[in-house]
Amino acid sequence: MSRFKIEHGASKVRLVLLKTNIEDSISNDIDLMCQWSDNERKYIINELLRFALTQEEDFLKYKVSQSSRPPSEQRIQATPIKGTTEPVRKIDSTPNSSTPHA
Repeated sequence: MSRFKIEHGASKVRLVLLKTNIEDSISNDIDLMCQWSDNERKYIINELLRFALTQEEDFLKYKVSQSSRPPSEQRIQATPIKGTTEPVRKIDSTPNSSTPHA
């Protein structure tokens, strides 16, 4: 099994926004790892994801096969995004101006 290593105090990288939800227990462990390593949360998450991606052999084989194909062929065979079957509800957080105030 490979070993995961966090470098203390090294959290300067170019970032791209990724919005997602994670389990509360994982979030707590990430916060604890941030304290322990004196690193920012985004750095820890990036390192954990980088480590996980390097451990999946089938994914690494797929990644290599994709990088050896021309970019135009990669786009054509990309998996299409499927729509959801349930309607998305938007919650309006603005106060209703027609509601009388007490």
